[in-house]
Amino acid sequence: MKKPPRPARRAEGLPSRAEIKRFIDAAPGRVGKREISQHFNLGPEHRVALRGILKSLAHEGNVAPAGHRRFTAPGRLPEAMVVQITGTDPDGEAIARPVKWEGDGPPPMILMAAEPRGRPALAPGEKVVARLKPIGGGKYEGRTVKRLTETPGRVIGVFKPSVHGDRLVPTDRRAKAEWAVPFGESGGAEDGEIVLAAPLPGGGYGLKPVRVIERLGKLGDARSVSLIVIHTHDIPTEFSAEALAEAGKARGVTVRGRTDLRDLPLLTIDGEDARDFDDAVFAETTPEGFRLVVAIADVAHYVRPGSALDRTARTRGNSCYFPDRVVPMLPEALSNGWCSLRPNEDRGCLFVEMTVDATGRKTAHRFGRGLMRSAARLTYEAVQEAQDRGDDLGLPIPTLYAAFTALLAARNARGTLDLDLPERKVTLDEAGRVAAVAPRPRLDSHRLIEEFMVLANVCAAEELERLHLPCVYRIHAPPSEEKLENLRSFLRGFDISLPPGNQLHPRDLDRVLKKVAGTEASVLVSEVMLRSQMQAAYDIDNIGHFGLALSQYAHFTSPIRRYADLLVHRALIAGLKLGPGGLAPEDHAGLADACEHITATERRAALAERDAIDRYLAAFMTDKVGQHFAARISGVIRFGLFVTVIESGASGLVPISSLPDDFYIHDEARQTLTGRRNGLEFRLTQEVEVRLAEASPVTGGLVFHVMQGAGAGAGPSRGSGMRRDFRRRT
Repeated sequence: MKKPPRPARRAEGLPSRAEIKRFIDAAPGRVGKREISQHFNLGPEHRVALRGILKSLAHEGNVAPAGHRRFTAPGRLPEAMVVQITGTDPDGEAIARPVKWEGDGPPPMILMAAEPRGRPALAPGEKVVARLKPIGGGKYEGRTVKRLTETPGRVIGVFKPSVHGDRLVPTDRRAKAEWAVPFGESGGAEDGEIVLAAPLPGGGYGLKPVRVIERLGKLGDARSVSLIVIHTHDIPTEFSAEALAEAGKARGVTVRGRTDLRDLPLLTIDGEDARDFDDAVFAETTPEGFRLVVAIADVAHYVRPGSALDRTARTRGNSCYFPDRVVPMLPEALSNGWCSLRPNEDRGCLFVEMTVDATGRKTAHRFGRGLMRSAARLTYEAVQEAQDRGDDLGLPIPTLYAAFTALLAARNARGTLDLDLPERKVTLDEAGRVAAVAPRPRLDSHRLIEEFMVLANVCAAEELERLHLPCVYRIHAPPSEEKLENLRSFLRGFDISLPPGNQLHPRDLDRVLKKVAGTEASVLVSEVMLRSQMQAAYDIDNIGHFGLALSQYAHFTSPIRRYADLLVHRALIAGLKLGPGGLAPEDHAGLADACEHITATERRAALAERDAIDRYLAAFMTDKVGQHFAARISGVIRFGLFVTVIESGASGLVPISSLPDDFYIHDEARQTLTGRRNGLEFRLTQEVEVRLAEASPVTGGLVFHVMQGAGAGAGPSRGSGMRRDFRRRT
C-alpha cells in the first residue's frame, strides 16, 4: 500500500480529529501515538493532547482499541494476524475467524488458501498466523504464514463406518465437508460415537484423512452436547497436577489482620442453579440514607501471582456455564470450597462499605479485608416472595429493597440504557435430555443484586484511580458513527430522531425505548438498538462505560469466575496495604496483554454457552420435523432469514431458495428482504408461521421453511422472546 505524503512540521499544533481518524482508517494495521506522530511530524510537546484525542475518538466509537494504546478502524482486520480454524467449506478447505475480534457483530469469515502438498490440512481448533487480503462482501482470503498450535489441529465429529470407507461427520455446522478415516485409524470407534481426531498428511483432491485419537461417548448421551461444545471452542478442562495440589493445600483464614464481619448478617442471593457463591450483601438505614456492605470471596489469598493456580486461572480467563455442567476457572476445592461463601461458615473476604443518601447518591466508601460468615444462602425467587408477602425471614430484606429503590432512582437520574432482554433457561432431565425451555424470570431481586454490584464496581475503579494504580477497567464504547447513522436512518421511519452529532448519551436511546414501549414498534426498535451497541471489553485505558453511563467502572464482584476481578482485588490489596497477595509493581506491564486475553476468553465462553443451548434445542426439536410453529424473524441476511420459535426459543435458518419464487432485494438498513415481483416483504421481528424442515443434533443446526404467505408483509408484533443478553454484552 502506497504511504500518503507526510505533511510539514505543524508549528500551530495538532492535526484535527478528522485528520487523525482518516489516517487510522487508511492504515493497513494497528497504529499508535508513535505512528501518528511520525506521520504528522509531531513533537513530544503534543503527546498529552494526542493521547486525549485518541481516547475521545475511542470513547465515541470512531476508532477501535486494538491492544495496548493501539487503534484501528472499527471492524478492520490487519494485514496479518492470528486466526483460528473453525470449519471447512464444501470443498474441504479451511474457514477461519480472528482470535481477537474487537468489532461489533460476528467476526468476518476468512477463507484459507490450501496448504502446500504433503502438509497436514488445517483443522478446526488450529491457530495460525495468516496474511489477509479483502475479497469483498466482508470476507478475507487468508494464507498461512506460521502454524502456532504445538500439536496438530483437532476435529470433533461423529464416526460413521461404511463399506466404502469410514467417515467422520463434523459436529461444527460451519464445516461442510466430511473427513475420511483410513483403514486402521479408527481407534476402535463404533457407529454413532463422538470422537476426537487429528488430521493426517494428505494431498490431492477428495476428503482429507484423519486419525481417531479419543472416543468421547455416544451421540445423545447426557454429556455429549457440552463435550462437543467444549472441544469445538477449545475450552481448557483439565487442571495441572501442580494447580490441584495447591488448591488441595488451601485452608481457612483467621481474623488476624482482618476486620471481623461475622456478626454482620451478610446474605448470599443467587439463582437456584448457582454453582458458586462469591458475593454477599448487607444494608441498614442511617439518618442520611443507607450503609451498604458488599463482601466478596478473597480469592487473592489463595491464588497468588505466578503460582500454578494463577497460570491456569489466567489461561481460562473465566468460568463457562452449560445446562449440565460448569467448566470452572478454579479447581473445585476453591470454587465450591474455601472461596464459596457458604452459610454459617467462616470465609475470608474483601469488602467495600458504602454510604448513600436517600436519593441513592454515593457519599463515601472504604475497602477492607475481612472475615465473614454468611447468615443465609437465599435464592432470587425466595427473596422476592418474602418481600411480596411482607415477611423479612428475620433478615434485613426490607432494608435491602429500600436501598435498592434509592439506587434505582439514582440510576434513572443518571440515564442508562435499559435493554432488559430475557434469557432462555434450558432445563434437563436426569438423562440429560431437554425437559423444558422457558424465559428466565426477571425479578426485582435480580435487579437489587445488580445495583449493589454495580456500585461496588464503581467504587473499585474510583479507589484505584485515587491510589494512582493501574486498573483493569470494564469499558463499553458508544455506537460507532456507521452504526449510529444506520440507527438514525431506521428511527426516521418511525418519526423518531436522535440528538445530532456524536455526543450521544444513553438516556437518549432509553427515551426512544420508552417512547415505543407498548406499541407494535417496541420489539423491532429494541432489537435494532441492541444491534447498534458495541461489545464491552477489558482495558487499562479508561474510556468509560456507555451503557451504564459511568465514567469509571471495573469488575470487582466475581473473582471465582472472572480473572479480571482477581486482578482488581490484587491491585486494591497492594494499594491499600491489606496484606499478601497484592499486585507487584513488576506485574503492571503485563496488564494490557492480560486485558486482551481475558476479553477474548470471555467472548469465547459466550459463544460456547450460546452454542450449547442451540444444540440442546436442536436435539429437543429432532422429533418435531414437519411440524408448524409460530416464529419471529430474528435476522435478515442476503441468503435468507433467521427465525426463532416463540415458544421454545429454538433458532434456525430459512434459506432464500425456500421462499416464494422471486428475486429478493436485501435492505441492510431496514433489515428487510423484499420480492421484486410479488412484493412480499420479510423484516426483522415479523411474526411468521414456519415448518421445521431439518433438525441436526450433530451440528445443532435447524432449517425452517416459511409457509407461503404466512405473515408475509405483516408488521412487527409485541412480546418478542429475544434471547440475547444485553448485560453480557456490556
